[in-house]
Amino acid sequence: MKQVLKALLSGGCIALTAGCATGKSESFTFTADLPPNFTYQAVAKYAPVKGETCTVKKPDVGYNQRWHLDYKERYKIDSEIPIYRTVEGCRLAIYRFELDIYGAYGKDRGDFGADSAMVIIREQLEEQYKGVFDAAGESAINGQCQWLFRTVGPKRYIRKLLDCKKIDDQGMVTKGRPVGAYTLDQLPGKTVKLKIKLANEEQPGWGDTWVKVPNGWKRCIGEGPEDQRGYCNGNYKDFSNFKMPDGRDCTIYPGCTE
Repeated sequence: MKQVLKALLSGGCIALTAGCATGKSESFTFTADLPPNFTYQAVAKYAPVKGETCTVKKPDVGYNQRWHLDYKERYKIDSEIPIYRTVEGCRLAIYRFELDIYGAYGKDRGDFGADSAMVIIREQLEEQYKGVFDAAGESAINGQCQWLFRTVGPKRYIRKLLDCKKIDDQGMVTKGRPVGAYTLDQLPGKTVKLKIKLANEEQPGWGDTWVKVPNGWKRCIGEGPEDQRGYCNGNYKDFSNFKMPDGRDCTIYPGCTE
């Protein structure tokens, strides 16, 4: 049990079997406190309660799906999540709430980055792994997302990747994704909030491609503009131009001009 939960809370992805509880169906509220131009998409995963032998073709429920097409009109921060459902006569219990976090950095449809987070629900958990609710019935899953920038194509357009990590109880950024864990009996009537802050600084997507200078980053030229990877390879004096997502021709990131 300990090894399984340690792997989970450090960012692993493990299928868990839901337990069983009697009584009427209940729900909890999922909400998110995200940076500007950030949204989430989620899927609540269900399995037959303990003791059931039935199967269901489509047991899961999606929230904020197809966000990139019309999320401004349809996107909802608060989602009411059933803990139990009965589908095709089969009693189901939630065992996982999978999240995709999206951040938009430009106006074009492809100008976004994404990463994942998760809420795990089990019938029983050791106390050290259980999320804690405050007097108002709210529990927070804290995390930090950071933009990682790179260039693509011969004109070296800036593209960004999103990297999201959990913040632990001591306020430290960990290696794992933002993950919270709760028991079925903790959730009725409660609120689980994903709280994501944005890192103050962006970083290159990988090493030896940009050089840090006093007022930003300069792009190594590599073997020339056609060199897609553009590694510095010891040349930290010759740099290339690049283009911002809005089309501006720049020499330094993120300020564009020196």
